[in-house]
Amino acid sequence: MILGAIDPWAFRPHPEVWLLLAGIVGLGFYATRVIGPKVVGSSEAAATTRQKRFFTAGVVTLWIAADWPMHDIAEEHLYAVHMFQHLLITFFIPILFLQATPEWLARLLLGGGDQERTWLGKLAKPVVAGVIFNMLAAITHWNGIVQLSADSGPFHYGIHLVMFSSALLMWLPVLGPLPELRLSPPAQMIYLFLMSIIPTVPAGWLTFADNPVYPAYDTAERLWGIGVVQDQQAAGFVMKVVGGFFLWGLIAVRFFAWATKERAADMQKRVVRPLTYDTVTEEFEKAGPAVSER
Repeated sequence: MILGAIDPWAFRPHPEVWLLLAGIVGLGFYATRVIGPKVVGSSEAAATTRQKRFFTAGVVTLWIAADWPMHDIAEEHLYAVHMFQHLLITFFIPILFLQATPEWLARLLLGGGDQERTWLGKLAKPVVAGVIFNMLAAITHWNGIVQLSADSGPFHYGIHLVMFSSALLMWLPVLGPLPELRLSPPAQMIYLFLMSIIPTVPAGWLTFADNPVYPAYDTAERLWGIGVVQDQQAAGFVMKVVGGFFLWGLIAVRFFAWATKERAADMQKRVVRPLTYDTVTEEFEKAGPAVSER
């Protein structure tokens, strides 16, 4: 494959992506229309309107990330677009699908029971999930993996599938549908903070490199006139700044929600019951009859 020699705006179909999306949509309809009523009953909706909207957003975002033109530009022209594609696959799309998954469906897929004792529950533990996710993220920045991703479409899709799976594990302790696998709000903030620090190393490596890091993207014909070093710097910006701001935004949302809840609980404890005739009578009744001394 001669990179940069193909017009990125020349439409090229990706039937494997369309088949994947059709399969996901079909499974979603089957789960909510056929399986759901049998599990939750006919009187209760198998999926809420909010969950259906998240599912639609997840399918659309996956289509944008995996199909033409983003996939073709990311694979053959610009590493910054490649990095933005990875950001969608590991941050946004997993969150959308997790938020779209009803609790009953998650338990059904995982076999029910105590999820913390299942193999997925063990993999979804914060330390394990975080290590798996970041190890795979580091591996995907290895020059050999990047070159193979640029040369082989199937391998590129396979890497995306592995990254998406590891991202699902990483997000389960924060935004998963199963309460027993989620961390407490303060622990979630610490967890997300650590997830924002680790990508600093490869992002800094890309941003401050003076020479081309990946020969696969060092082509004579530059898309939109963007130089190879500028492309690397943009990729580092996407990885650290865009991804970091997203994680810090989630931390801020978690903090204010937790602080508001704690403040409301504290105020509830401080509410003084007004002293009235009824409250005095009630307290006397609780104390019972007085014991006379002889």
